[in-house]
Formats: sequence, structure tokens, C-alpha cells
Amino acid sequence: MNKFKILLGAMMLALSSWAQATTIEMDVNGLVCGFCAQGIEKTLKALPATEGVYVSLENRLVAVKLKDGNDIDDATLRKALTDAGYTVVGIRRTEHSLDALRQRAKRDD
Repeated sequence: MNKFKILLGAMMLALSSWAQATTIEMDVNGLVCGFCAQGIEKTLKALPATEGVYVSLENRLVAVKLKDGNDIDDATLRKALTDAGYTVVGIRRTEHSLDALRQRAKRDD
């Protein structure tokens, strides 16, 4: 019984941290120009759960700031970017703000 409680506690912790994610960061191949960034921003901003979008061509990063209490499933994100001609290499949910990601990208340049 104690093993079950430990496992259940670990699962609840993992789910609560996932549920609290405010940003979805994606590593994307195929980003080459400002037109790419504009197209991705337009596509992702059309999703109802999206509050904001940041695209870094240099870091091959696309980030979506979620509206409070909302999420976008990985399949929807992957399809939107794949349909636009890009390859999604990785998707992760974080607490990073779009401003923090912009600052990090400036430092990486």
C-alpha cells in the first residue's frame, strides 16, 4: 500500500507541474526567414488557447504563451507546424515567459 501511495504522489506532482505550464517551447527545423516567423505566429495566434507567440530563427525555437488555464495538445501543435512545412524536433512545457526567452536568445547570439 505504501508503494502505491508513493507512486500516486509522484504522479500527482508530475501532473500538477505539467498543468501549471504557461509556455510551450518547440524546437523546429526549417525556419529560415522573417516570412517563416510571421506565418508561424499567425497560425499559432489563431489557436484559442494562445496568448502570445515568439519565434527565434537563430535558435530554431517557437514558443507559445498559453492563456490562463488553457493548453494545446502536442498533436495540434505538431500538425500546425508540419502543415506549414516545418519539422518539429521537440516539444516541452515550461514556466519561461516569452520575454525571458527573448533575452536568452539575445545572449545566445
